[in-house]
Amino acid sequence: MAKRKSLQHDDCPVARAVDLVGDRWSMLIVRDALDGIRRFGDFQRNLGVARNILSDRLSALVDDGLLAIQPASDGSAYQEYVLTAKGESLFPAIVALRQWGERHLFAPGEAHSELIETASGKRVAAMQPRDHDGKILKPSHAVVKKLVEK
Repeated sequence: MAKRKSLQHDDCPVARAVDLVGDRWSMLIVRDALDGIRRFGDFQRNLGVARNILSDRLSALVDDGLLAIQPASDGSAYQEYVLTAKGESLFPAIVALRQWGERHLFAPGEAHSELIETASGKRVAAMQPRDHDGKILKPSHAVVKKLVEK
């Protein structure tokens, strides 16, 4: 199988982000880490992914600074994978994907998980891009502007 072309130097931020976390296992590992999973075996049980694939994705996420390895919090000989600030900052992207999936990938009344705010016990409000005045921004009201190098 041919190796895919890296997009790490592309001028599009979406391309660079997808290059880093765009495969399903990496995004699901980040999702699970946001949900509090920290140990290799727990990731594997929850995801059902092969050990070699999980090991590869965890290593890449550590190398790219989204996860860090630390000694187990219970004092055992295990190590844990914890989100860095860079990894935690993917929370809005995960929430946006979750909410898009809830809207478009489930039949009416079909059971699925929901993201609940811990303080209120209520469902997290729908994320919407907004303009500088706070109005909901539609795709037709935005344009990508290429910046010129200085």
